[in-house]
Amino acid sequence: MSSMLARKSIIPEEYVLARIAAENLRKPRVRPNIRKSRFIAKNGACNVAHKNIREQGRFLQDIFTTLVDLKWRHTVVIFTMSFLCSWLLFAMIWWLVAFAHGDLDIREGLPQPAPCVTEVTSFTAAFLFSIEVQVTIGFGGRMMTEECLLAISLLIMQNIVGLIINAVMLGCIFMKTAQSHRRAETLIFSRQAVIAVRNGKLCFMFRVGDLRKSMIISASLRIQVIRKTVTPEGEVIPIHQIDIPVENAMESNNIFLVAPLIISHVIDKRSPLYEISASDLSTQDLEVIVILEGVVETTGITTQARTSYITEEILWGHRFVSVVTEEDGIYSVDYSKFGNTVKVAAPQCSARELDEKPSILIQTLQKSELSHQNSLRKRNSMRRNNSMRRNNSMRRNNSGLIVPKVQFMGPEQNKCSMDT
Repeated sequence: MSSMLARKSIIPEEYVLARIAAENLRKPRVRPNIRKSRFIAKNGACNVAHKNIREQGRFLQDIFTTLVDLKWRHTVVIFTMSFLCSWLLFAMIWWLVAFAHGDLDIREGLPQPAPCVTEVTSFTAAFLFSIEVQVTIGFGGRMMTEECLLAISLLIMQNIVGLIINAVMLGCIFMKTAQSHRRAETLIFSRQAVIAVRNGKLCFMFRVGDLRKSMIISASLRIQVIRKTVTPEGEVIPIHQIDIPVENAMESNNIFLVAPLIISHVIDKRSPLYEISASDLSTQDLEVIVILEGVVETTGITTQARTSYITEEILWGHRFVSVVTEEDGIYSVDYSKFGNTVKVAAPQCSARELDEKPSILIQTLQKSELSHQNSLRKRNSMRRNNSMRRNNSMRRNNSGLIVPKVQFMGPEQNKCSMDT
């Protein structure tokens, strides 16, 4: 409105320009950083919440796996309560057996019949005897007799139940301590992935390493791209998983993870990254998931390590620095440089445009070579200038330290000078 009035010379143009500048200053120039949701976290945990599960009884059908999957505090509570409840239950039964047999009726001066269990005259004594039977302590004060067949049957039953509880709970604790994801904590991935040119092709690369000396046998690696897609029929697939190949010289997909490796995926026609350029990368809603599987050498248990890379964690035109050096015949790995990258020359176009116009890659490499030569020339000129400055400063310092020559004249020379 103000611009129209300015054209008609109703409002001065200076006022309009000031108004437009003020409006532009009020508008936020930085776009808000919207945090994208990711399917797999950096530590490998799945970011999925299961809700409205109606068939809860399916978890009880596989009770052992349910116990192993529980948290440690829940496992400790169940472990403690299982023993306490079994001791109390059988203590109640032992007390009822003693009550039915008349072992609790103690009359002074009268002969007492042989009890089913000696020294069980109260519920506390029955509880202590239940603990002794189930954990096979046997202090010697309370013991079984041959009077009650029911008590003998109860003893056999409690021993069997106690063995079952011990086997289940100890097996559950062993499986929780020896779970495969504990070994996966020492399998590390680089925090960021890179896209650069390798062997004349654009490649998606990341680094993987193993911190332990014990090997991962038959280690295999898979890469998937998860993105939201819409089918031609209009169906929305929120989590569409696409497998992408991994460049590997071996016929199988196994890798020998003795040192950190750079895993490369060639962006070709089969890749979902084929039509993505450097400018389009930040606007893409995709996630690259990496899954590393293998057998632990020491335990023989299969382990799996996972991570993911979203578009903000993919660096275009970067390359990983070398971390392996040879020192005195031994290969040394410097993990402080594990995720370090350096910027390299790479075309900003997509792999599709690069295949259609191979000259883009040649021009990019030529420009990088010229820039590299210019940088070398600048460095050499700076070194020459610095060396010349040092030489000049040294000359100045030496000239300041020079002592003037003093000439001593004899008497004859003085007389000659006076005559002249």
